[in-house]
Amino acid sequence: MENRKKKLTDYYKPYRRLFLADMFFATLGAAVTLALPLLVRYITGTVVGFPTREATGMIFKLGALMVALVALECYCNYFIGNYGHVMGAKIEHDMRNEIFGHYQKLSFAFYDDQKVGHLLSRITSDLFDITELLHHGPEDIVISLIKLVGAFIILTAINWKLSLTAMAIVVLMLLFAVSYNGKMRSAFRDNRARIADINSQIEDSLSGIRVVKSFGNEKMEMDKFNTGNDRFVDSKKRTYKFMGTYNSCMGAFATLITVVSLIVGAYLMLLGELSSADLVTFLLYISNFTEPVKKLVNFTEQFQNGYSGYERFREVLAIAPDIADRPGAVSLEKAKGEITFDHVSFRYGDNTENVLQNVDLEVKQGEYVALVGSSGAGKTTLCSLIPRFYDVTEGSVKLDGRDIRDIRLNDLRRQIGIVQQDVYLFAGNVMDNIRYGKPDATDEEVVAAAKAANAHEFIKNLPDGYLTDIGQRGVKLSGGQKQRLSIARVFLKNPPVLIFDEATSALDNESEKIVQHSLEKLAKNRTTFVIAHRLSTIRNAQRILVLTEDGIAEEGTHKELLEKGGVYANLYEMQF
Repeated sequence: MENRKKKLTDYYKPYRRLFLADMFFATLGAAVTLALPLLVRYITGTVVGFPTREATGMIFKLGALMVALVALECYCNYFIGNYGHVMGAKIEHDMRNEIFGHYQKLSFAFYDDQKVGHLLSRITSDLFDITELLHHGPEDIVISLIKLVGAFIILTAINWKLSLTAMAIVVLMLLFAVSYNGKMRSAFRDNRARIADINSQIEDSLSGIRVVKSFGNEKMEMDKFNTGNDRFVDSKKRTYKFMGTYNSCMGAFATLITVVSLIVGAYLMLLGELSSADLVTFLLYISNFTEPVKKLVNFTEQFQNGYSGYERFREVLAIAPDIADRPGAVSLEKAKGEITFDHVSFRYGDNTENVLQNVDLEVKQGEYVALVGSSGAGKTTLCSLIPRFYDVTEGSVKLDGRDIRDIRLNDLRRQIGIVQQDVYLFAGNVMDNIRYGKPDATDEEVVAAAKAANAHEFIKNLPDGYLTDIGQRGVKLSGGQKQRLSIARVFLKNPPVLIFDEATSALDNESEKIVQHSLEKLAKNRTTFVIAHRLSTIRNAQRILVLTEDGIAEEGTHKELLEKGGVYANLYEMQF
């Protein structure tokens, strides 16, 4: 909760010394800028009146001082341009870690409603704009205020009438800038949403590029992309309309200050209230009026851009993980593997209809249970409740007699191995993908797991063996090979509870036999749940549960259920 209340300024805390140094050099650089016109005034208004020899020496001394001040200003700009950006990069690193860590905590229910492109945009373009604001924002405000206030004080001391004339236009500039804030903010938020849509479209299209090409639908994908891209351009057009008005009016105000100051200054010279040296000094200070205002203009644009990104960043962090450890949750080193469903009902999100209704089920340690039923009967949902991918709506799921919500989530999931139909392999080599099941495993343990999964032989024949790169999502491997790598992962993990989610349904007959043999070796002496699409793979199951929309309709062995002539017998007849 404390983390969700974190303010934008809190991200400076780990780097406060760097931040203070950045502010110091920003202040020093601004002070140097203010000092230089005063030296010019002193030379043109006073030193030129000295005797020639004395004036010459003074001019060279003051010239050397001015060169030294320019060098100092150069270093100040270098510091804030270099170390200031480093501070911004470090803050971006911290924020990226924070949001990615939060992504890891969120449950399947969150990802069911999200697009990857939108989530990606929050940790790329959004964060860049936020950290640009955090770096440039404070220094721009400090530099602008020092120059603006300092110039006003100095110019008031020189001639208060001319100073007030210039300041009146500056006030109009600032009022104009403030009036545009709301419009700019709305436009930038819309831009963020549109670019997130484009990212999502790109991610979706490139991830499914094989499907796109197999159907010859490249043009359709291009049309979908163009629609999103056109919406982005429309959004940008609105933004640039505001920015065009904004920047052109601000530029006009800046020029107007110079013109009005020159006219009023010339008039005051005629009245004898202003010297030529003072007018030159005044015109030199005009940039110290207009430049800060332009910086503040840039800051408002930057603020709208960065803060709209920050709001989107906070929106994600404000989503509390709905699957989390209960207070007092206990550790579990090694479970026996007894699973109990006690009056379990479940529905997804705000859906009014339950997917599972009042399910009671006891599975003993080491028992092999198959789940069958028509699509949508809740087989995968039932198994997803065991590792707490979702939490039950009513009732409880127990592991070794303890409610799984009272077991630490990491410990619970360490007890469960899952082999799915849709295998996900990470970009990288074979060794790393198997080692994912146990990150601290030795090479020997990885090879032993591969042998147990009947994968060692085909791995040896790959170009670089276990170090062969398998491409994004394992595209360089066949379906059966990918499945055996996923089984090797689970062998390495060595959990007491297994879930096979239609693990062979996408394979050809030959691959299915090899993988089925691997699965049977893996299931030995472990509590196993098999979600079966092909009934031929579960004939030898100790228990077969037939799920319908009303819950568990039938239970028994393959032979018993056929003899009963009910739902299972009908399913079997349809397949064979």
